[in-house]
Amino acid sequence: MAKAVRVRVSPSAPVIAVVFALKQRAHHISTAPTNTGFDLNLEQYLPVLLFILVGIGVGVGPMLLGKLVGPSRPDPEKLSPYECGFEAFEDARMRFDVRYYLVAILFILFDLEIAFLFPWAVALDSIGFFGFMAMMIFLAVLVVGFVYEWMKGALDWQ
Repeated sequence: MAKAVRVRVSPSAPVIAVVFALKQRAHHISTAPTNTGFDLNLEQYLPVLLFILVGIGVGVGPMLLGKLVGPSRPDPEKLSPYECGFEAFEDARMRFDVRYYLVAILFILFDLEIAFLFPWAVALDSIGFFGFMAMMIFLAVLVVGFVYEWMKGALDWQ
């Protein structure tokens, strides 16, 4: 039966002590005999946990620091809505022309095409002729879609 390991961390303990305690706990759990037939190795997940914690810290830390340290002197002029330096002249919930969305979707489509081309070009030697033909079929489908959009006038801005 596995021994229970208690980890007590005071609020003033440094982050390194917390990481060490988690690593010791993961080592204790992973080396404990189990009767389930598989090893539960939590040491492999420690870098992932640290990556998530550092990411949250980098994302939230500067916002909290700015909120706590930065001056807060709101006045009616600062709190008023503006649009690129001008007073707002229409409702914020106005409808946009569908062409904006169409251009955005087409941009994402062809941007993703390039995202697939880079790794393909790097691995072309190892994937051989089959990989080459697969990419040519992929590009052919995209070219057919591009020509169709062009013929329908989706790319014309009037």
